[in-house]
Amino acid sequence: MAEEETKPKETPKWRLYLRENDRGVRLLIALILLLSMATFLHFREVRIEVLEPDSIAPRYVVAQTDFEFLDEEATTKLKEKATGTIGSIYRLNIGTLQEKRREFEKEILSDPKWRSTIESGGFDALYNAVDGVEEFMRLTHFTDPITLQKLREMGFNVATFQAIYSAETGEALALPPEYWRKLSRQAVTEGALTPDAVRSVVDHFAQFGWMLEVDSYEEQSVREFIFAKIPNKYSRVKAGSPIIDQGQRVTKRHIDMMQGMKRTLSQKQSLWRPTPILGSLIFALIILSLGAFYFHANQKEFYYSTKKLALFATIVILTLVVAKVTEYALLHNVTHLIDDVRYPLFTPFAAILLTILIGPEIALFTTVFLSVIIGISLAFDHNRILVLNFITAIVAIISTRKLRKRKEVFGVCGKVWLATIPILIGYNFVENILWNVGVFTDIASALTFMTITAILVVGFLPILESIFHIMTDITLMEYMDPNNELLRRLSLEAPGTYQHCLVVGSLAEAAAQAIGAKGLFCRVSTLYHDIGKLMNPHYFTENQMGGFNIHQLLTPIESTQVIIAHVPEGVALARKHGLPESFIDVIREHHGTTLVYYFYCKQVEQMGGDTEAVDESKFRYPGPKPRSKESAIIMIADTIEAASRSMDEVSEESLTEMVDRLIGDKAREGQFDNCQLTFEELGIVKRTIVKTLAVTRHLRIKYPKR
Repeated sequence: MAEEETKPKETPKWRLYLRENDRGVRLLIALILLLSMATFLHFREVRIEVLEPDSIAPRYVVAQTDFEFLDEEATTKLKEKATGTIGSIYRLNIGTLQEKRREFEKEILSDPKWRSTIESGGFDALYNAVDGVEEFMRLTHFTDPITLQKLREMGFNVATFQAIYSAETGEALALPPEYWRKLSRQAVTEGALTPDAVRSVVDHFAQFGWMLEVDSYEEQSVREFIFAKIPNKYSRVKAGSPIIDQGQRVTKRHIDMMQGMKRTLSQKQSLWRPTPILGSLIFALIILSLGAFYFHANQKEFYYSTKKLALFATIVILTLVVAKVTEYALLHNVTHLIDDVRYPLFTPFAAILLTILIGPEIALFTTVFLSVIIGISLAFDHNRILVLNFITAIVAIISTRKLRKRKEVFGVCGKVWLATIPILIGYNFVENILWNVGVFTDIASALTFMTITAILVVGFLPILESIFHIMTDITLMEYMDPNNELLRRLSLEAPGTYQHCLVVGSLAEAAAQAIGAKGLFCRVSTLYHDIGKLMNPHYFTENQMGGFNIHQLLTPIESTQVIIAHVPEGVALARKHGLPESFIDVIREHHGTTLVYYFYCKQVEQMGGDTEAVDESKFRYPGPKPRSKESAIIMIADTIEAASRSMDEVSEESLTEMVDRLIGDKAREGQFDNCQLTFEELGIVKRTIVKTLAVTRHLRIKYPKR
């Protein structure tokens, strides 16, 4: 039982799949990008002309599809027609009713014949009957038979209604016999009254004429009921039919037609049906597949780097999100801001970030597809927004290639904005418009978008650098600041090492640029590659300034340990001060697994020349060997710069011989096996370092002796 509890859990298959050659991670990134792109393509907004009520239409508008719209004008006419046939609604005059009741009460009190006409119940039953009959008569409404029939057909409750053929206000009217019969039945049934008493009261009231008056409140209720019952009128418009003419005044009907057309176009999208969803996925898959094929064929390093692929997907998704949010905000803005912002710019944001963080080639290819996707998906002028975004993206890429400081992002966005001005003016010329207010609004909106783009880039850049551990030229320039704590300490506590780092950086930068590697990275990272010497600066000859050599007091093994220690101590110091991992890699790799040859030879000499008696591993750096072209170049530059200081005679021939010999030794030891540096590139590095070192040592022609 204990063995089962201590047995390690089996790693899930999905985790193993993700780890296998990073293929699973790349597929996961591709899936996220596919779904994001498909969502962007699928959920498209429908844009129609925005018309203000009572304004003058600036252009012709025709129906883009067959549609129906709620015709409020026609509906109102139908309702008014229906209510127009409704006759007046009357009720009994309350004063007349009260007067007749008082007369009846006086009569039953003064005339004893009433007692004999009532078989049971006496006066109480009679008074109850009067109350009930009066209540029913108060609730009764009168109208003509046609109106009553129409109300009955439309489902109106006509239980308290009575048909009369003619009604004149101000004249007494004899109510029809069927009314009194109906009243008697209801009073007995619903009021639980004595039939004899009710019949006596009804017979008495039926002999009089009654004054009617119009019941305005009930009449309004009837009309409202009919208004609600009449169905809304929907009018149909054929595709291509004119909705409004240029110069025509906009009415509520025109706006209803535009809204109906928009509603129909939105419904035709059928966003939640499987077929349109599948179509969006297919288009996104085609775009993604083309990108994958291109990157696999031309950008293998990028294709196989999960970190760069994740960064790439993040930037693309960010751009799509910004575009979709902006579109939604413009379309649903109550001030109709979309009329002024006709050509929003989104691709410069992606172009600048991709150029800085990954490279201009990736940025150019990506912005081409982004321009197409944005152009065909957003509810703007498709052709013009596509062209404008594509051109501005190219300008952004060209302007960003030599970016060195964050504040220069605003300069790049300024250049992009200037590039939009001739394009926007050209768009107006195409419409045969020389100059109007629209040009100013377009230029102003472009300036607004580029200002926002600059702010977003400056805001997102350090976040993306930190999350994905990307070293950009902007960050490198910040690490070159001599006021950096480590560089300041190095210049004060180990000035010889600091000068050595400056020269090595110059050599490494020139060599890296000659083969297309990262020259600025070589120059900056080299400033920190020997920071470990800050722990014991006087153990290194460049800092002894011709004074006492402390190694004379140490054994070769002890000296070697001190020398080798500057690598792990440099790594610890770099981590303490938060230096980038790429700098730390250079610190660990710039000596590879080479021998501390000087002290190794001294140890062999002390052992009487017996190499077997010396443990060579104790005199080797821990490594690892250089794993990038930049690390290999820094190793070469570091070795050659140090060796050149011991040369008695410096000439191009002697420098060439020394460079060939030292690089050959390291190549034979296999120090360049993991850095992907080709023989051709190695030859270029040699020649560049010789040339740069000769300039550094100020070689001149020999003057004849006097």
